[in-house]
Amino acid sequence: MPDSAVFVPHFHWDREWYEPFQVFRHRLVTALDTVLATADADPDFRFTVDGQMAAVEDYLEMRPENRDRVAALVREGRLAVGPWLILLDEFLCSGETIVRNLQMGWAAAERLGGAMPVGYLPDMFGHVAQMPQILARAGIEHAALWRGVPGSVDGHAFRWRAPDGSEVRTEFLFDGYDNGLDVLLVPDRIRQALAEYAELTAGRWGGDPLLAMAGTDHNAPDPKLGDWLRQASGEQRPITVGTLDEYLRKHVRDEVTAVVTGELRSHVRGNILPGVLSVRLGLKQRMALAERTVDHAERMNALWSRRDESHFLALAWHKIIESTAHDSVVGSGTDETCDQVAARLAEAAQTARAVRDAALAEPAALVPSDGHLVANPLPVPRTALVEVDVVAAPEGRTLVATTADGSAHPVQLVSEAPTVLSDERLDASQLERVLRRIHRRELFGLLIDRYELTPNSLVFHLAEAPAGPFDLMTLRGEVAAAAAAHPGEWRVRTLAQARATALVAVPVSACGLAAFRVEPADRPAAPALRPVTAAPDRLSNGLVEVTVAADGTLEVTGPDGTVLSGVGRLVDGGDRGDSYNYAPPAHDTLVSEPARVGVELLDRGPLRARLRVTRVYDWPAALSVDDRDRRDGRTVPTPVDMVVEVRAGEPFVRISTAFLNRSADHRLRFHVPLPVPVSASASAGQFAVTERGLTAEGGWGEYPLPTFPASSFVSAGPATVLLDHSAEYELVDDGSALALTLLRAIGSISVNLHPLRDEPAASEIPVPGAQDLGMRIENRFAVLPWASGWQGANAVALAEEFRADVLVARGTATGGGPLPPDATGVQVDGRDVQVSSIRRVTDPEHGPGTEVRLAALRDTAAAVRVTGAFTEATTVDLLGRPIAAEPVTGDGLELALGPWEIRTVVLR
Repeated sequence: MPDSAVFVPHFHWDREWYEPFQVFRHRLVTALDTVLATADADPDFRFTVDGQMAAVEDYLEMRPENRDRVAALVREGRLAVGPWLILLDEFLCSGETIVRNLQMGWAAAERLGGAMPVGYLPDMFGHVAQMPQILARAGIEHAALWRGVPGSVDGHAFRWRAPDGSEVRTEFLFDGYDNGLDVLLVPDRIRQALAEYAELTAGRWGGDPLLAMAGTDHNAPDPKLGDWLRQASGEQRPITVGTLDEYLRKHVRDEVTAVVTGELRSHVRGNILPGVLSVRLGLKQRMALAERTVDHAERMNALWSRRDESHFLALAWHKIIESTAHDSVVGSGTDETCDQVAARLAEAAQTARAVRDAALAEPAALVPSDGHLVANPLPVPRTALVEVDVVAAPEGRTLVATTADGSAHPVQLVSEAPTVLSDERLDASQLERVLRRIHRRELFGLLIDRYELTPNSLVFHLAEAPAGPFDLMTLRGEVAAAAAAHPGEWRVRTLAQARATALVAVPVSACGLAAFRVEPADRPAAPALRPVTAAPDRLSNGLVEVTVAADGTLEVTGPDGTVLSGVGRLVDGGDRGDSYNYAPPAHDTLVSEPARVGVELLDRGPLRARLRVTRVYDWPAALSVDDRDRRDGRTVPTPVDMVVEVRAGEPFVRISTAFLNRSADHRLRFHVPLPVPVSASASAGQFAVTERGLTAEGGWGEYPLPTFPASSFVSAGPATVLLDHSAEYELVDDGSALALTLLRAIGSISVNLHPLRDEPAASEIPVPGAQDLGMRIENRFAVLPWASGWQGANAVALAEEFRADVLVARGTATGGGPLPPDATGVQVDGRDVQVSSIRRVTDPEHGPGTEVRLAALRDTAAAVRVTGAFTEATTVDLLGRPIAAEPVTGDGLELALGPWEIRTVVLR
């Protein structure tokens, strides 16, 4: 039994949840006012601010006059702040976002006197496999957490090991982050209650003091806490008040024998609430879009812009990180809270988009206005398919794309735009009204190229890139004179230059730029890639082939001959759960067969072929009003469109699904049947590929459904699915099929009586917005068949290619000029190596540089070569502190990454 106890006063602060941010901030200011007043009155008082700087920033924005008081307490070690900016959901953001969260939190804490060097993760819904490496590579030796720890841990601490072998000593808050509160319920009985708790948990502590976390959600400790504990302290069991950092540094042994490797998703000592992976789909999609946009903005700014946009980029990252909070992006808040999260993510994407577009505008200024610039955000060369608006070919001729080296590339015509934009008849006295539509040179979104003015007729010819000058004042005078000379009816026509939407396959170097121009030719260009062919129910590109079956599912054949049949079977069932946990009705009605199936061919190739499969399902409208364990007998006919796309040169099939959701309380899944049953799956995310079985460990009050997270891809046997955003999946039918959740529609934050969870996760607050009624539900992914699984299929690289489209900008130089030569940025060569970040960095000692973060997503060493315009390279830790200089030979840097290693280098 422990012979002493350390009480850690703290609170856990959900920044937004069942109330929106500003309501909770009002409470936060009151709570931290109380903390500061208590610290002033009691020199022994210590407080731990929940491991997240967001609470401190939010407070000081309202109480700037208290900054010096806060900083003094931090320097004295009485107030522990950081290291995170916010307590995040680790599975619903990228690994790079986790790193930036730690960097921004650490920097903010340092400005106040220093960060708590503890990876405090008290309330996350499970933990990613690489968290120990992230902490260790920032110089953090300790972690502390609650949820997800497996039943094999029987003490209060363990060594948490990442896939690469990195470890952090981890304090296991086995009774939650509020275990000290029960002891404090009756102040006069604290000594006896502490003794009883110590006896109850004696097997956990060994020779270490008992850790009593004295705090809970959204409340400051009672100002009399110090007096109560001094009164309760005695010779037999002395009580100390400290920060969490002080407990770990001063009071515990270093020798911990229990080791846990990889992710923490066990239900055995706490609920991990896995249903948050699939509720409020829109937030997951917005998070992925914002992360991708800021990543591309950083790359473009670092490589192709002379402007340092770090302030805008920091703003975008801050808004993304705020939104990763474990009650934000998860979607377990009220409708108004989730609306605020969505708006914040939209702001982040908009801010990053502005930086990205401004960076592209600089090289685009060297491209003629009748040409386009392509920028490749990936550090590998590729031939990318781009869709652009061009001048249509004259009758009898075709279109080709030419690049700076004079080579010709094929063009696929997708559509042609109408040329007559308006045809009006009006009296001469009304012509001035027509001229008011013109803004300098712009009319109907295009520019006036020329005009024809004849008696009783005015014709405007519009173009995107006009050839000659235009003077609006001259036009006004000419029209006024013509109207006076020729009264009566006039005909006014506005004609656009004949335009077409064209697909072009453009070769572009690693992180590079390429310019091209689409122009008329007498014959098509010879294809560099094998053309795509299409039939009414079949698409093929020589690598992958897809055929539509009678029931609307797909048979997909991969490059190695692997066949997946029945792909795209949709299974809809009821959901009587809440935002935290799925729950099937006891008497569920599953709908998996469509009432009608239709197939339409959209594109025939040769660069892209697409077809649309429309299946109409009769889904129940909701759960029964009288019995939530049954679905209603009323059904709603719901057409589901599935667009199937094959592109030249790609070994996977792109699939998008869309439908208007008119049903409540249901879950829809997309099935990929497997040729033979499997016993394991693997999914990529947060710098790792994690393997999982058919079951999950249970033992607490939550049924351990084997639903798991995936970020960039998920693989089971010969089927790999490339993902656009974080998603939920499960191996179903005893490992015979991989099921992806497309929608989970529910109506309550939490339900009091949940069939798969013993205790409520929150209050039973209605959230009608989480039903997504009347919303168009869209998902995008790709199916990649390969017999040897994700590694044989090169899924790490293909997932990046699927997610990261090239960027396209129209040239702004004078039309008709020569195209600028291609340019190359940073190139990274290495199998199963992910590049999570390329950005501009600066430090006072070494000056500007380009930071590149790499991760080896494999269990064997990876040889990596980095090339580009640099002569020096330095390996740094995750906080940017130099570790070692790396030898650069010629234009290249050779790196040997260990299995699952995260490495950051700065190039100069």
